[in-house]
Amino acid sequence: MPTAVTPVRQLDPHAVTELTEAAQELLSAFGGDPRSSALVRQLPDTAITLSAGIRHVCRPVDTSAGLYVVRGIPVDDETIGPTPDHWSTAGHSGAVHDVALLLLATVMGTPIAWEGQQDGRFVHNIVPSPGHEEEQTGASSTVLLSPHTEDAFHPGRAHLLILGCMRNHDAVATTAASVRQAELRPVDVELLSRPALPILPDDAYAEAQAYAGTPPPVPTLWVSPDGLTLRFDPAYTPLGEATEEHRAAYDRLTEELSRVSVAVSLEPGDVLVVDNDLVVHGRVPFKARYDGTDRWLKRASVRVPGRRTRPASEANEHGYGQSALEAHPS
Repeated sequence: MPTAVTPVRQLDPHAVTELTEAAQELLSAFGGDPRSSALVRQLPDTAITLSAGIRHVCRPVDTSAGLYVVRGIPVDDETIGPTPDHWSTAGHSGAVHDVALLLLATVMGTPIAWEGQQDGRFVHNIVPSPGHEEEQTGASSTVLLSPHTEDAFHPGRAHLLILGCMRNHDAVATTAASVRQAELRPVDVELLSRPALPILPDDAYAEAQAYAGTPPPVPTLWVSPDGLTLRFDPAYTPLGEATEEHRAAYDRLTEELSRVSVAVSLEPGDVLVVDNDLVVHGRVPFKARYDGTDRWLKRASVRVPGRRTRPASEANEHGYGQSALEAHPS
């Protein structure tokens, strides 16, 4: 898998100072708790005051790669403390980075959280956790995290996925593949645009997995007004129920995504922004040490109001009973 030259958008020192000071002020105003609901409600009012330089860095994805890296935010390896061994033990570790990430997310759109994941937090801590090494979730380590659309099972999934790197001493790579760089046969695009199979909730959503409703079939591909988009999660798609023709087309899409996949090794302070309608992402396997020095990312999800990259039929899906929370102004 090649390590591609990822598009980089550099924050200048003035913008970094502005962003971190705004994050620190919000934390101070709301008791130092980045999970404060009052802080979340204040995000839009603070984000609108940020300078044009920050807003320019947060402009939409503008290449077929479907992603970019925001660079320049400093991370002090000692100050942030050890990598948690589970998201639930992270506490307020790296709190100023949580808020800075949310401010960037609010410039890009509307941050969302899930009632059924990480206790409804707007920023998730992605760390390897003992006992979860072989799962297809962010807590895994020893297995390849298969390329997938984030929260593909849900019609209200994010348009943008944001991954902020806190620690990555072992240069563990995030994988990414854009459907707009894949070479697909028109017949396969047409076939995979039919709603033939459901995408089931992943292991991070225990309540959704217990939902009693019938899983709705959904299209894998869709030609939006802006171009081809995808909704893809083979680990949670019952491909055994597909026709031979559909499975063959799905396999060819999988092969093409593998062919164009690149490895992005994030450095502390890097913020990877992924267009969740164009790009599937994953992670290479690694050996976790559980000694406080393992890879540690922070994740935020963003909806972009008015975006036309989803089929209208998604409005009729039940979402397996899961509801998304949005960061709205007070």
